[in-house]
Amino acid sequence: MYVARPPMGWNSWNTFGENIDESLIRETADAMVDTGLRDAGYTYLVIDDCWSQKERGPQGELRADERKFPNGMKAVADYVHSKGLKFGMYSCDGVLTCAGYPGSYGHEFQDARTFAEWGVDFLKYDNCYKTKSMNGELLYRRMSMALKASGRDILFSACNWGSEQSWNWMRSAGADMYRSTGDIQDNFESVRNIAESQVDKLCCSAPGCFNDLDMLVVGMYGKGNVGVGGCNDAEYRSHFAMWCLFGVPLMIGCDIRNMTPQTASLLLNKELIAIDQDPEVRPPYVLTGPGTSKVEPMFFRHLSGGEYAMAGFNLTDKPRDVHFMFTETGLPTDPSVAFELTDVFTGERVGVYNEHLCVPIGPHDCAMFRAKLIVR
Repeated sequence: MYVARPPMGWNSWNTFGENIDESLIRETADAMVDTGLRDAGYTYLVIDDCWSQKERGPQGELRADERKFPNGMKAVADYVHSKGLKFGMYSCDGVLTCAGYPGSYGHEFQDARTFAEWGVDFLKYDNCYKTKSMNGELLYRRMSMALKASGRDILFSACNWGSEQSWNWMRSAGADMYRSTGDIQDNFESVRNIAESQVDKLCCSAPGCFNDLDMLVVGMYGKGNVGVGGCNDAEYRSHFAMWCLFGVPLMIGCDIRNMTPQTASLLLNKELIAIDQDPEVRPPYVLTGPGTSKVEPMFFRHLSGGEYAMAGFNLTDKPRDVHFMFTETGLPTDPSVAFELTDVFTGERVGVYNEHLCVPIGPHDCAMFRAKLIVR
């Protein structure tokens, strides 16, 4: 499979953990259609850990938990597909999954065939209970080959949390996307720490293999499986804007059956999604120079069509005036060359600016613009 742009979808783990069943998946598939998420590009519906029985079958096969999924995974996949969505599942390169269910170690080709028979389109492959004597790169190579031999196109989402400097070899191992961070939690400190850890790895993502900063916590508000503290709407705005600006996979983690209007508006923001899904798939770079700092990072990204995205973030607990110095992008001070700016959150035209722009930003909030170069 060749993945040209960052995958988008929904994953069960952040909100539901082990509390998953067939009804939840069907209702979530319905909600992805009814809320407009599917049409906005969120096409993968992924069941994470805790879906299987605790023991394999008599032939060594994985089996769905009959209490949670009484009609079997093929029926679940068929329903998801009937909604115009793609179906994803979870396994692990260890003997056990992270929650203690059967992992795929030693069963890679058998499990890949099973997933293909069920109609799976996406496999999240975790890294718990890995045999210490085994090289992680080899295990991800093995599952990649198994998926390719299964007879079905299955997106390979590798999740080894950045162990063994995975950003250096995941592309060559055959992954389509890969986690290079630990697990996200539903609080701004976790979002900020993950984002800061990836700034020097933004170049390690491109068509064919995308760096994955973990699922979104937008709209969780402290509820669910990773609901530690929760965020406010400004913090969720910064979180989503960062992930879109960085051009990484967008996997929703909240309960989309009960989204607030603010959550739905953010996750469906066409301008932000267009930046994440920009055809040129270029990473942003950090703007340096006067007015920039670690607590007020600013980024600039080249987009297709001769346009650009720029964003500033206030990571402090107090309001700040953030100064965009356009000379740091390469723009000359020649007044005949300027940027025409549009606010990506409101769609409003901000104006035409040449040398700099000062923007007041609240605590943990951000400002983000689409820029068009004007040459007069």
